[in-house]
Amino acid sequence: MDIIKQNLAIDFMGKRRIAAVMSTLLVIIAIGSIVTRGFNFGIDFTGGTLIEVGYPQPVDLSEIRPVLENSGYGGAQAQHFGTSRDVLIRIAPQEGKNSANLSEEVLTALRQHDPDVSMRRVEFVGPQVGEELTEQGGLAMLYALIGILIYIMIRFHIRFAPGAILALIHDVLVIMGIFSIWQLDFDLTVLAALLAVIGYSLNDTIVVFDRIRENFRRIRKGTTIEIFNTSLNQTLSRTLITSLTTLVVVVSLFVFGGKVIHSFALALILGVVVGTYSSIYVASTAALALGVSKSDLQPPRKDDTRRTEEAP
Repeated sequence: MDIIKQNLAIDFMGKRRIAAVMSTLLVIIAIGSIVTRGFNFGIDFTGGTLIEVGYPQPVDLSEIRPVLENSGYGGAQAQHFGTSRDVLIRIAPQEGKNSANLSEEVLTALRQHDPDVSMRRVEFVGPQVGEELTEQGGLAMLYALIGILIYIMIRFHIRFAPGAILALIHDVLVIMGIFSIWQLDFDLTVLAALLAVIGYSLNDTIVVFDRIRENFRRIRKGTTIEIFNTSLNQTLSRTLITSLTTLVVVVSLFVFGGKVIHSFALALILGVVVGTYSSIYVASTAALALGVSKSDLQPPRKDDTRRTEEAP
């Protein structure tokens, strides 16, 4: 790995303006789609009816979903609950139908496919709960960003903090924009994935910032851009190994985890890719634009410290 670090000499910062234009366009498109198209919110946010049914033998969800679609519940979500004989069905609010009538219609439709199916429970999720989840989720992300801002200011330097926050906002907006453009299911699992992406991207950014700080103190000759490029090349192998290892796991979740966690896994996949990019071309570029220099990160000299302590 040390040999790889020594041989790499990629001019990352030389392409920072191109990357800045591309990132700006992505963010503008994402915001435009969020404002005009919105999201395809799941029942967690919109409210609806939760129906649990039981079968005498294991049932395949691929047989249940077409039954629901043919009965007029194309947006219904079905997943196993506990065992392969128990199925949890989520249905968005239907105009003119209460949860009792809705559950009876769903049960009637399912009994045409299997007459032995039985009703276990019915729950109604009100829209007020969805509004509270939206508000609490937004506050959770806001508090996380504020905490990260304070941490970066204390750990490194105040000029590094805006870059870290911009990178995280960039990642979240791009992922949310993709979900908005293609109207992918946006539920609580996606919100959890966004919070996980914030942590992943921040970790990658801190590794880069830490190496930049070390090189500012260790390398006596070289411009600021050269030190940034050296630091990014030195951390590139670690970044790629971490990203590829994480991608193997989340891609496996996406392929084999079933439809229930498709949105969650997809958000994580996008987060790993976008987060790796932003730690190089958003966080580092912003720190460079804010004028980070050697003097900002040099530790105080012992002589200066002694003089300060001895001064009356």
